[in-house]
Amino acid sequence: MSDDVLYAVENGIGWITFNRPDQRNALTFAMYARLAEICGDVPMDGSVKAIVLRGAGDRAFAAGTDMTEFRGFSTPADAHKYEEDANTVFTAVETCPVPTIAAITGACTGGGGAIAAACDLRICDSRLKFGFPIARTLGNCLAIANLNRLSALIGTGRVREMIFTARLLGAEEAERIGLVSEVLPDAEAVIARAADLASTLATHAPLTLRATKEALRRLRVDGPGADDSDLVEMCYMSEDFREGMDAFLSKRAPDWKGV
Repeated sequence: MSDDVLYAVENGIGWITFNRPDQRNALTFAMYARLAEICGDVPMDGSVKAIVLRGAGDRAFAAGTDMTEFRGFSTPADAHKYEEDANTVFTAVETCPVPTIAAITGACTGGGGAIAAACDLRICDSRLKFGFPIARTLGNCLAIANLNRLSALIGTGRVREMIFTARLLGAEEAERIGLVSEVLPDAEAVIARAADLASTLATHAPLTLRATKEALRRLRVDGPGADDSDLVEMCYMSEDFREGMDAFLSKRAPDWKGV
């Protein structure tokens, strides 16, 4: 298996590392596939309670798709397959059954930005450069699914302006518009804070987090009329809900099982 994407579980936290620091962690098609595989195979037994995504080195989270991957494109089918496969990857991140945190250090552009947008939480260091400068680089476009995710985060107007001008957002602006929740002083602080956040999430009711993730996805995709009956039943009929009530009334910490 390639070492371009590393995955390790430590104390119930999964760590995904894009591991091409000399290429600013530019993403190959194989790296995208491996990311989707990891997010899709997260066990439901409680052994993994949250996942942190990060880039090796401290220059970039991920600087988009490796441009050499596009050299073989020659037909409309090539373009459609790329966007369909990419959306499968971003959907796998978005629907990962445990919370995901993008620990962004330095550049986060193109496919890296799309991955970060699919995560539940995003934190960064003060050197953040976030965007999709395709109007002055490749001349391709973002699929509607990606525009939808980005618009849900920062609004259609900001997405339009960011892509039309091909500019990169800095850390201060990203925090101000809600793209990231925290700005840390440096890469080391980002990773430490990501570990702390993941540990906090690991103590919370997993079914509550899972239902919230999926409900927000359905709200974005299907609108306010989206069906949530299965999510309501999953939580209210669970052993965890009964445990939560008993723990609250007994004034003790709940012991969540995720069932």
